[in-house]
Amino acid sequence: GRNCSFLQEMDVIQKRDENCYCYVQNRTTHLQYVWSTLQVKVNSREMFRFEPISEKSNCRNSETVFEFAACAVQVFWKPETSTETFMSIKQYGEDICFKIQPFKTELYTVSVNREMLDGKLLFLFVAGIFLFHFANSLSRSTKFFYLSGIILGVLAVLVFVLLSLKRFIPRHSTFWILMSGCWMSSLYFIYCFKENMQWLWSEHRNYLLGYFLAVGITSFAACYQHGPLTTELSITLFTWTLQLTAFVLIYCGVTIPQVAYAVIAVSLCSKGLHYPLGAACHIGRKMKNHFKSKKLVFKCLTEEEYREQGETETIRALEELRSFCRNPDFPSWLAVSKLQSPHRFAGFVLGSPHVSPAETKAHDEEYGIGSFFLEEQLFETRAESEQDGPANSIHEGDEEDEGEMHKEISFPYATDLL
Repeated sequence: GRNCSFLQEMDVIQKRDENCYCYVQNRTTHLQYVWSTLQVKVNSREMFRFEPISEKSNCRNSETVFEFAACAVQVFWKPETSTETFMSIKQYGEDICFKIQPFKTELYTVSVNREMLDGKLLFLFVAGIFLFHFANSLSRSTKFFYLSGIILGVLAVLVFVLLSLKRFIPRHSTFWILMSGCWMSSLYFIYCFKENMQWLWSEHRNYLLGYFLAVGITSFAACYQHGPLTTELSITLFTWTLQLTAFVLIYCGVTIPQVAYAVIAVSLCSKGLHYPLGAACHIGRKMKNHFKSKKLVFKCLTEEEYREQGETETIRALEELRSFCRNPDFPSWLAVSKLQSPHRFAGFVLGSPHVSPAETKAHDEEYGIGSFFLEEQLFETRAESEQDGPANSIHEGDEEDEGEMHKEISFPYATDLL
């Protein structure tokens, strides 16, 4: 990158000849850029070749599997040829270099703009958080099982095919060796697809849609034939797989790796401390209720509540009485011999009302709305409230007269004693 032009934010460069460009990352961490990316756009009227440049010329020096896959892609994948291309650069990733080779001496423009909130990164982060915390319930959902099968078939078709043919592989060691190779190949194709998604969508959209449709339908048919997970072991393994996928989404959804590590650690702690914290809270509530002084709380019922509870409790008590009378151990002959109307008691036990219609009508006439009893009670209440004042004064006068009479009566007895 010694002969390359260095890009900075808000740069707009116009050139005609072949040149390489590099963006050197700023190593100072700023939390406001946790979901921020730089968008590099190259456009021209004529065709040009966009070729990424790797700082590591030898793929054997790659430290991780992803670095090896990236190096292999740059070696074997054909450079992109178009009139316009975009590239998204994470804020705290690796230094990026690329080369522009125009086919004709036509002016092309390289512009760099910052996107403070990248919707794709935020979506990946939120999806990872959601997937981790709801992995247990999602692993038991039939619809999510079919959806996961379709996604796995589209993104990792070799892994899906191997899982479908697992019953035909006798030895577990052979299966896991094949599974490792399928995952490596799938990761390679996923990386290729991610790096060239825009070019594939613009140039080969029909083939891409056909692939999604054919593989998606085939994956759904295979999952439907297999059926949802039933054993607890398979559900647990599926839950762990979802949680591991959630960690990958969280890591890919932020530009600062330290933030991703912190969120993953907090998620693990919250999941691991769920049961101890729940037990501690339960014990604390028990101890608080044990040492807390119990105070009786009295609640006054309204007239409507009083009537409803009376009706409910009456019906419940009558049903308990019927059940008791229907019990084979109940001395029915002894009870019938002491009753005045055994036929009415038998009807009550069989489900008839405990009050006859004539008794109900007489009660309503005596105590219902508009009855003589209700009017008498109403007039008595009014009369008592009106006579409270005169009664008190008369009572006080009676007490004074009684005192004077006591004095008059007690005086002769005193004289007699003298």
